[in-house]
Amino acid sequence: MNETTQLATSAPVGNAAVAKQQAEQGTARQTHLAPPVDIFENRQGITLYADLPGVPREKLDVRVQDGTLTVDAELMVPTPAGLRLHHGEVRHPHFSRTFVLSPDFDASRIDAQLRDGVLKLTIPRRDEAKPRRIEVQAG
Repeated sequence: MNETTQLATSAPVGNAAVAKQQAEQGTARQTHLAPPVDIFENRQGITLYADLPGVPREKLDVRVQDGTLTVDAELMVPTPAGLRLHHGEVRHPHFSRTFVLSPDFDASRIDAQLRDGVLKLTIPRRDEAKPRRIEVQAG
């Protein structure tokens, strides 16, 4: 995690006995992380990069509804065979980030790629919103 990653937990911190009981029952609190993103803009649209280390494609959900882009992802950190967890601060991280898209962007043509723990979203501008040169006639 770096200094820009936002962290929130879905349940208040309990005592060690409660945490042990939750871990045994599989109900340990879920940690919510807002992954850091980089957003670049050019004439064609925007490109968004989100850091989602260790997230498999099957646990990634990218959706657009009513002009809102949402990225949700889950990461299960397995305990290696033959070992037991002695101390775990982030056991079941859930990444979530939401963005409001300008009407200038074409949400129906978003391209999403996941490679090496980085999600790349390419969001093109609508043709009518792209900058264009207007020819001025003399006369």
